[in-house]
Amino acid sequence: MSAHADAISDFYKDKKIQVFVGSGPGGGYDTYARMMGRHMGQHIPGNPGFLVKNMDGAGSIIAANYVYNVAPQDGTVIGALQRNAPIVQIMGQKGPKFEAVKFNWLGSFNNEVGIIAVAKRTGVTKFQDLYDKEVLFGSTGPNDTEFYPSLVANTLAVKVRLIKGYPSTPPTHLAMERGEVDAISQSWASFSHQSNMHKKGEMVLLAQVSLKPLPELKAKGVPLLMDLIDGNRLQPGYTKDQVETMYRLLMATKTMGRPFTLGPGVPKDRVKVLRTAFNKTAEDPKFVAEANKQGRDLSLVSGEEIQDIVVKMAAAPKAVLDKLEYVSQWHGPVKTATVKIPKHMGKVTATEKGGRKITVDAKGKKVSAGISGSRTKVTVGGKDAKRSAIKAGMTCTISLPQGSKEATAVDCKG
Repeated sequence: MSAHADAISDFYKDKKIQVFVGSGPGGGYDTYARMMGRHMGQHIPGNPGFLVKNMDGAGSIIAANYVYNVAPQDGTVIGALQRNAPIVQIMGQKGPKFEAVKFNWLGSFNNEVGIIAVAKRTGVTKFQDLYDKEVLFGSTGPNDTEFYPSLVANTLAVKVRLIKGYPSTPPTHLAMERGEVDAISQSWASFSHQSNMHKKGEMVLLAQVSLKPLPELKAKGVPLLMDLIDGNRLQPGYTKDQVETMYRLLMATKTMGRPFTLGPGVPKDRVKVLRTAFNKTAEDPKFVAEANKQGRDLSLVSGEEIQDIVVKMAAAPKAVLDKLEYVSQWHGPVKTATVKIPKHMGKVTATEKGGRKITVDAKGKKVSAGISGSRTKVTVGGKDAKRSAIKAGMTCTISLPQGSKEATAVDCKG
């Protein structure tokens, strides 16, 4: 072992690396961080322990500010930040007290690739067909189901329409089976599990929404949306360079997945050691086995790749940044779906993980539902409440869309 390696080992021996997760416990960011904490130490000289803490709030801006300005800059603190934190700072929004380009990005265990897919019955076989054939996308709100149909409609001369009002993606897939909807844009991980039509070979995968192709989709011949920009088929007022820059900015966050970072002042030799350890962790058989057991996708994005992405995001002209919000919103004609959401009333018999999942006895039938901290409206005694306020023994009504595992609303009597 070299003197340098000895010094690194001596530094980390008997130390604990703290990981501050900029999201609440139990979600995706938290899960990846805790998995990392159980496996990464053995790949670092000195075999330090790990201590994972949650510092949620403001879309992880609080955690980012802490790692950048307050935490020791010695390689003993890691931030697990939400993927939108860099673009929030770069766009000049209030809250960030950091420069995203100065963080030492560690990497991400997953590349959150999105997919744009259409039903075969439409006759569409490739993305370019959207210039001539009109398709109707189903949307559940201001998320991937709306952002990317809006993006292509606002920048390219495609024939795309939108129908809003679906409570979640499972009912959207059911609507597609009924012929109400032709297409959808969502994460590949969710789409591949939720779409029965895809499992039956009744869907066409038009494009990957990311800057880095997923090997699984690349093997299927699915192109990156970035590579499908036709400079001769743009909407008026845009140049190809502008459109490419906007796509790159909006898709950068997908590629970053769930990023981890070190503070700006961490010595370069320790940054290198921790990046190497991070990459080794991603390939560790025990880590991979745990990720599979937890149902978490693995597709490594290195710290160097994220660093490069953030630098390019920060170099975008302000005129382009100012248009980002506009191009990711729908401005054309829109239909609204009428969806009746089944309701199940009964006493809560069990709660799990601080209310992230509850079960009620609805007239002798057990009904379980996931409760999102951001998407599920929770009321207790007629007042807005957090999911942790739901307790066993309460009488609650769960609004659970057909085919979905997540409730849109839970109304409990106090």
